[in-house]
Amino acid sequence: MSLKEKEEFFHIELVKHGVEYHKAAEVARIIVSGKPDELLTDKERQLATEVCREWVKQRQRLAFIYGQ
Repeated sequence: MSLKEKEEFFHIELVKHGVEYHKAAEVARIIVSGKPDELLTDKERQLATEVCREWVKQRQRLAFIYGQ
């Protein structure tokens, strides 16, 4: 899978689970960049943490609803 395809995959997954479109796009780029946490800016770390928490919360909610 190319980097572009990975970025699109993460973006779609985040949006599908309720993350705002522009935040999902930015976090997908951060994830695919492969930068270690210490090289990310404070803003990037904060945004990635916020979005990933939201994604996990929504996945857990859906898993509970659908019994998965």
